[in-house]
Formats: sequence, C-alpha cells, structure tokens
Amino acid sequence: MTTVLHATYDGAALHPDEPLALEPNTRVRITIETAKPLVKKKRSFLRTAQSLNLQGPPDWSARFEDYLYAAEKKHDERSVS
Repeated sequence: MTTVLHATYDGAALHPDEPLALEPNTRVRITIETAKPLVKKKRSFLRTAQSLNLQGPPDWSARFEDYLYAAEKKHDERSVS
C-alpha cells in the first residue's frame, strides 16, 4: 500500500498532518520530499469587499441605517394604524 501524506518535522520527530490508517507499531518505509510551506495569501478587507460585487444605491454608506431599518419602520407604522 502506498500513501502520500504531509507531515511536519519539529526537530525530533515527524508529525502527520492527518490521521493514519495504521495499527500501532506497524513498520513503514518513508521517502522524504521537502515541500514548500503552506502560506495563505493575505487579502485586505478592501479586496475582499470588492470581490463580493455588492450592489446598492449610491448613498448606501451615508444612509445605511435608513435602508437597514426601513422595513422595520414600515412594519411599525402598519401596526400603529
């Protein structure tokens, strides 16, 4: 059986990144291949916001509370009448 897995070396031992389907004390043969570190690319909040493709009125940032609570205000006006 051949299995490819990723592990991290802490200076003393290799620690698999995922569980192994092996019985304790099973002998294995290991081939070491150095992998590039897994680095997540940092994204700025602005880039994330731009990627959402949000659409709204041009005055959204100035009047967001009016838009946010408009449905609630209409509901309150109907219940008072």
